[in-house]
Amino acid sequence: MTTPDNQNPDTADTAVLDDATPSQGTDADFVADTKRSFFSRLYTGTGAFEIVGKRKMWYIVTGVLLLICVASIAIRGFTFGIDFEGGTQMSVPVVSSEITADSVETVVTDALGKEPESVQTAGAGSSATVQVRTETLDLQQAEAVTRALAAEFGPELSAAEVSISDVSSTWGREITEKMVIALIVFLVIVFVYIAVRFDREMSVAALVSLFFDIVATAGVYSLVGWEVTPATVIGLLTILGFSIYDTVVVFDKVAENTRSVLQTTRRTYAEQANLAINQTLMRSINTTVISVLPIIALMVVAVWLLGVGTLKDLGLIQLVGVVVGTYSSVFLAAPLLVTLKERREDVKRHTTRVLNRRAGIETSERDRPVRHRRPARAAVADTDDTEAKVPTGKRRRNR
Repeated sequence: MTTPDNQNPDTADTAVLDDATPSQGTDADFVADTKRSFFSRLYTGTGAFEIVGKRKMWYIVTGVLLLICVASIAIRGFTFGIDFEGGTQMSVPVVSSEITADSVETVVTDALGKEPESVQTAGAGSSATVQVRTETLDLQQAEAVTRALAAEFGPELSAAEVSISDVSSTWGREITEKMVIALIVFLVIVFVYIAVRFDREMSVAALVSLFFDIVATAGVYSLVGWEVTPATVIGLLTILGFSIYDTVVVFDKVAENTRSVLQTTRRTYAEQANLAINQTLMRSINTTVISVLPIIALMVVAVWLLGVGTLKDLGLIQLVGVVVGTYSSVFLAAPLLVTLKERREDVKRHTTRVLNRRAGIETSERDRPVRHRRPARAAVADTDDTEAKVPTGKRRRNR
């Protein structure tokens, strides 16, 4: 075994710097492949998209979105459907061009002496209706409204064509309580599953991501102003399941890439996590597109063609939730996981070793003396001269 004093001077500069010996003078395997085209990098997952490295920017974007949504919830609030608040709902079929949301609201206001809580149009074409929601009406008030509508829009519209239904506020409160209980149970199950399946940091990051999904989806619903119905609650629980599924897929790849990261010095934990995000990015996009297309078809067919208002509420919250869930899994949950991991002492020490190793390799490459060698032709010439000077056993005759 050779000692350091006997090392070949040509290889002495590439001595081992730590527990990993590079095969070349520079450890370039932590550098993303940016030479390929955008779609090539996207499909191959070469790690060329810096997401974890720019996590502060994504934190700012997430914070701005949360601020807008929270402000909308606090200022505008929600328009709760009749299933939650109780009351009377009337459905007026649009059998003539004179029946519009404004004209129906005017008739109902004149008949009751006060404005209804909400008036909106649902459906299109022959299935279009005007939905009017008021506080709970007694029998005399309901008959007064139907007679007023028939008198205003008759003979095309008769009193029998106006449907009226009453919902108790007690039933609405029960629905709200069950919704809250279902949401809490769901979050507890998710936390326990991820804590058992992965670790504490991943559980915290996943719950923060779910909190963002809930607030962002609710904020968009508040901005749009559509009624919150039981279908909205069902859609919310559905998109939370989609979001946690996408987060688990990303975390599973992160766990696979970082399983032995502390035993090597090729990449830091953040770089391995960023590579995992790139490797699952195309899958997340494909899943989102495949999920969004049938939701859009549902909204087009159910709302614009059939005029089913319940499916409209379900479609909107699922559409918003799928997009928000994909964003939170890639740009919030995974970067937040890296931030939490980098608070651990072992990860901090490993990151320092990796960066010191790279700095040492770059310094050795820069300070390595340039060794000048004779050109190949000169070497050949020297060889020829040497061979010419070798004695041949013959004496030269003197003339």
